[in-house]
Amino acid sequence: MPNYIIAYHGGKKSENPEEGTKDMERFQAWVAWVDSLGDAVVNPGTPLGKSKTISSDGVSEGDVTNPLIGYSIVK
Repeated sequence: MPNYIIAYHGGKKSENPEEGTKDMERFQAWVAWVDSLGDAVVNPGTPLGKSKTISSDGVSEGDVTNPLIGYSIVK
């Protein structure tokens, strides 16, 4: 059976307690979803470090649009 990568984009930090609460609720929903996949999960989630953009002009850091923040692998 083939493996599939699920890529997660985003990365904005919570700016206040209300956003922090919503972020935690989303995280708990994600954990429940991963748990529901059972044996299909090869790697439940790997967070990634700060994103960089590579182009013909070189490598740029900082304000990256739509950064990849992590991934999961399922079969």
